[in-house]
Amino acid sequence: MTGFWRGAGTQTRAAMLMLLALALAALVVPALAHTDPLAIGDALALRLLPPLSVDVTHHFHLLGTDSFGRDLFVRAMLAGRLSLAVGIAGSALAGAVGIAVGAIGGWAGGMLDRTAMAVGDVLLAIPRLVILLVCAALWPPGATMVITILVLTGWMGVARLVRGEVRGLRARPFVEGAHAMGASPARVLWRHVLPNALAPAIVAIALGVGSAVLLESGLSFLGLGIQPPQPSWGNMIADGREMIVLAPWIALAPGIALILTVLSCTLLGDALRDRLAGDELETMRARS
Repeated sequence: MTGFWRGAGTQTRAAMLMLLALALAALVVPALAHTDPLAIGDALALRLLPPLSVDVTHHFHLLGTDSFGRDLFVRAMLAGRLSLAVGIAGSALAGAVGIAVGAIGGWAGGMLDRTAMAVGDVLLAIPRLVILLVCAALWPPGATMVITILVLTGWMGVARLVRGEVRGLRARPFVEGAHAMGASPARVLWRHVLPNALAPAIVAIALGVGSAVLLESGLSFLGLGIQPPQPSWGNMIADGREMIVLAPWIALAPGIALILTVLSCTLLGDALRDRLAGDELETMRARS
């Protein structure tokens, strides 16, 4: 991690610091809140306060309050906790499925490989909207449905990357040497092939976190994801669109947080890809 920080550019370091700050704020701020971010207040004096306001109870509101008198900064951080958790979980699970399918298919070959890739092609051909409608009919809206959609629509790319790497490594000398020493095919795959095939999958998973957070927010905005009163950046933006002229800060607060998160994840993924590509090039030069 230290080496990655030293070799990172200014944009990458800013992205790392931004994600770290958002993650820490999402964990700490809701726990230290002076009010319940899910409760609906009945005091008119607390509603629609602009940013940097102090209410009648002498509590400071950094980003103002919404139409129910709830602190927007606390709710945005609570929503960030859920959005990041769903995005990371969805991308990681999709990556795990893709790694397993790609590794087994690329190593075994034959009918198993063709079947796995055919299933992936079929899922790629189905519009995501159709998968969304099917999942909405099977599960109630919520985090479980969002993660399910992320897994169903996100494993194919990782599987193809890992499959290609595994197929290229099968004939390498160190793999043939492991076979000659009596190692079982499963052990060779697990101990020797898979660790050398994970670099592109790791990059794809890292880049997928931002897309997963964006998809979760989009589903919540449409009412198919996280349901109120539980905050999500998507449903917070949906709540604020009706008052965009009177109280624009209601939609701007979660919108800016969403943009910064997706941008930071993308920059980190690109930096990780460049770093792994550089390490792979140095390894190839050393072997030659």
